[in-house]
Amino acid sequence: MSRVIAICYDFDKTLSPTDMQAQGYIQSVGYDVEEFWKETNRIADANDMDTNLAYMYLMMINAEGNFVLTKDALEDYGSRVVLNPGVDTWFDRINAYGKSRGIEIEHYIISSGLKEMIDGTQIAKNGVFRKIYASSFYYDENGRAVWPAQAVNYTNKTQFLFRISKGCLDVNDKQVNEKFRADDMHVPFRNMVYIGDSETDIPCMKLINSYGGHSIGVYDGDEASERVKQMMRDERIRYFAPADYSEGKELESILKLIIDKTDAYERLEVIHEDNKKNA
Repeated sequence: MSRVIAICYDFDKTLSPTDMQAQGYIQSVGYDVEEFWKETNRIADANDMDTNLAYMYLMMINAEGNFVLTKDALEDYGSRVVLNPGVDTWFDRINAYGKSRGIEIEHYIISSGLKEMIDGTQIAKNGVFRKIYASSFYYDENGRAVWPAQAVNYTNKTQFLFRISKGCLDVNDKQVNEKFRADDMHVPFRNMVYIGDSETDIPCMKLINSYGGHSIGVYDGDEASERVKQMMRDERIRYFAPADYSEGKELESILKLIIDKTDAYERLEVIHEDNKKNA
């Protein structure tokens, strides 16, 4: 039986109130935020291009003449990213509650945003995430970003859930395609939680739902609230709450109940297995 819960988070508009690139980078290259994303979509549409590859391309060409696009530069932008209320203490509180129930909590990022910018945030520097899956650049011998190393979009996000479940965390670990017995799963899907904010999270949410896990839609503001409620009406998510991670708020209450439920289920499974052996 597994007494591990994996909590998987989107980043933009989930842990942070806006897109990470819109919190300094886009402005530094002379773009209006809305125009940057319009141009990203235009490039993607005109070239049958993945929108995440399009924004990474636009970031690279617009850095020219402004600054050298390096990992350190992106991490510096990431250090300025604003986080939602309570995020700074969330991980310690949830970990402590899990420990009180004999449950180990693991935290993961699965995001279309930039890994380098997420790495620059204080929470990532504190080592709260077991693994960060996000889009990233390849850097040449001079440290310049020259090519995408990883592009994470809404459909290929689901592969990382299987990696987490099987414990094959390296992106090039081919064991993820092998058959695993249920008892060998590092984290069964029933012990997974996915927290996201929009339609781009739906494939992950639906996958986790279908195996008895827990999906939570979070929102900030009326427009985002309606979007998340529509996801609830469409049975994409099991719960929704404001994107407030502060102590005592609704989101924390939901997570604590999930931990309690997991504790009870795993205890019952132990009793069930013992009864089978002694029958």
